[in-house]
This record gives sequence, C-alpha cells and structure tokens, in this order.
Amino acid sequence: MYVVLLTYTAPLQEIDYALPDHVEWLAKQYEHEYLLASGRREAHLGEVLLARPMPRGKLDAVLASDPLALANLAHHEVIDFVVTRTAAQLRELNESITH
Repeated sequence: MYVVLLTYTAPLQEIDYALPDHVEWLAKQYEHEYLLASGRREAHLGEVLLARPMPRGKLDAVLASDPLALANLAHHEVIDFVVTRTAAQLRELNESITH
C-alpha cells in the first residue's frame, strides 16, 4: 500500500485554476480502484492519497498523469508500507488488498 503526499509547488491561485481537472483525474483513479482514500492537507499545502498495492512503476505512471504534475504545479512523494494491523472497521479492507 502507498501513502502519497502531494505538495503544491505553485501559488494557490494557479492550483485553484487546475483543480477541476485534478478532481476529474481523482475520480478516474477511484473508478480504476487505484485509490482508497484522499483528502486535502491542512493549510492547503497539498493532499494525501492512499493507494492500494500495485507495482511501483504502475503507481508512478498513474501519478505522472495527474494534471497537477503535468503542469508542474505539484510534487508527489510516495511512501510504501505494508499494512500489518488495522482497526476492526478496516480489517475486511486490509484482508482484501493483501491477499
């Protein structure tokens, strides 16, 4: 599984202009079941994405297609981790993505 820290690298006015395309891109990633969760970081620094396990090259290709990345408005930092424990509410999800 991956945690992706998306950091804006441009003024918020430029980010706001590109957000509709980014939101559409996010929707497509959910349709493909690549993303499990996403949300805005505090103080509008960027976003956090939770991506399901996949080959790292595939994830890199998906992130490279983000309109914010294509326009050089954001940087993606990828943190790879293995889920070994979850809250009871997430146990079924954890079992479905690790087996």
